[in-house]
Amino acid sequence: MLMKLIPVFKGFDFFPHDLNLPFMKFKAPALIGSILAMLISIALCLTFGLNYGVDFKGGSLIELQTKSGNADISALREKLNGLGFGNVQIQEFGTPNDVLVRLEEQPGGETAQQPAVQKVIDVTSADYVQRRVEVVGPAVSSELRMTGFIAVAAGLLAIVAYVWFRFEWQFALGAIVALSHDVLLTAGIFALFQLEFDLSTVAALLTILGYSVNDTVVVSDRIRENLRKFKKMELNQLLNLSINETLSRTILTGITAIAVLVSLYIFGGEVIRSFNLAMLLGVVIGTYSSIFIAAPLLGYLGVKRDWSDTAAKAVAATKTSRAKA
Repeated sequence: MLMKLIPVFKGFDFFPHDLNLPFMKFKAPALIGSILAMLISIALCLTFGLNYGVDFKGGSLIELQTKSGNADISALREKLNGLGFGNVQIQEFGTPNDVLVRLEEQPGGETAQQPAVQKVIDVTSADYVQRRVEVVGPAVSSELRMTGFIAVAAGLLAIVAYVWFRFEWQFALGAIVALSHDVLLTAGIFALFQLEFDLSTVAALLTILGYSVNDTVVVSDRIRENLRKFKKMELNQLLNLSINETLSRTILTGITAIAVLVSLYIFGGEVIRSFNLAMLLGVVIGTYSSIFIAAPLLGYLGVKRDWSDTAAKAVAATKTSRAKA
């Protein structure tokens, strides 16, 4: 009786099971475009450079809030630039009455930095309330910058090793090209628009690596299954079939992640905005690379058609040698 009261929910297919989009038809233009995009991103990083935050550059970060009304950014900038502390960056922080002041590292180290921070607080105390102060020295910022890049490089190498041991070297090469593509394009966009690059952005890049490799492994698993199942199917046709069979999962996972990240970007506040933006770019770029880079590269590199026969022959040979012994 109780079961009759429970409604029956049926699954809904967003993509037909017999979907056959010709992804391999566009593999050459997609790979060429992706390589060009990677080169442009490298050029942007070398030309414009990354806009390092206080974490990586050193200096002070002061959060101020107006006592009444909205912050007058132009008046505040004019007042602080007259102090002679070099490049002082001022921006609205979340709400119109919150301001974030970035003060560059002062000559003389910490002995000069603390008085400079105090001077900024004193000058603005009539109209603003100090909410937060962060100070990062040059030695610490340099160490954080180096360890951040090492963490991203180590993550790439660990993922490549995992994919290599699980599949074949062709899959590992496709994975490292796809993951490098995701990281470089995200960094290139940050360099182009001079978005702040700090420790939270590095954390986002590491998260992007994990998300993207998950997509790549799902597609690679289906390719390996189909290589065993369709032993005479032409490789490009087989790759196209595998991508289409996992397309629903890839797209729906990406849309779900994007919906959450967009909500966090809008309502999460300024503190995590850099992380959210990097993640949002990474999910979109990572979904593209799983479809148009990692799998199509196998069409150029070639891949073993069947693992099961080789394994079976190895086991049979071992049994025969033991029997003879």
